[in-house]
Amino acid sequence: MSTAVPPVIPVSSVQSVESQPPVASPAFLSFVSRLNESLRNGLSQRRPWAELVDRSAFSKPESFSDALVRVRKNYSYFRVNYLSVIGLILAFSLLSHPFSLLVLLGLLCSWIFLYLFRPADQPLVLFGRTFSDRETLGFLIIFSVFVVFLTTVGSLLISALMVGVGLVCAHGAFRAPEDLFLDEQEQVSTGFLSFLGGAATNAAVAAAPAVAARV
Repeated sequence: MSTAVPPVIPVSSVQSVESQPPVASPAFLSFVSRLNESLRNGLSQRRPWAELVDRSAFSKPESFSDALVRVRKNYSYFRVNYLSVIGLILAFSLLSHPFSLLVLLGLLCSWIFLYLFRPADQPLVLFGRTFSDRETLGFLIIFSVFVVFLTTVGSLLISALMVGVGLVCAHGAFRAPEDLFLDEQEQVSTGFLSFLGGAATNAAVAAAPAVAARV
């Protein structure tokens, strides 16, 4: 008498695939940490605001060349203060135009979430189509050109920068720098936008591993 073999229930072996986060967390956190550290170090070098607006130090320059000398010396001394003023003017301009602010934030988030800090082993899938890294980069470049040159964002940023630079030049030309003292080491690091250059360098270092993984 043959014994009945119990039926075998087929079990499909499904490997649980752990969903990847939309952003590479370690690289993104390192980027934010480096940027925050650079901004803190830069702002710690600002001069007292009372010294910037000291009314007794203002006088009319004797000539155009004298005004240029004053602007150069004052920029070397009040570099961080001047860049802070320009940043505040940019921020006020964007806050007064919410649409431009949202478009600019959308562009920034697109670069961060879709390319710079997206895991290299996780392709971009939109509307059921998979996009390669080259296609994603091309789309972001076209989108950036469209936002900057074909919307009000570009003109708004340029206008705010011109107002900020004009205000800085006017202050530098009429503020007598005779009472300002700079160390030789400070005079060496007075290149244009050197304060923001340090922050950009640190940010690029933090983003380099995520970008190199796509090359």
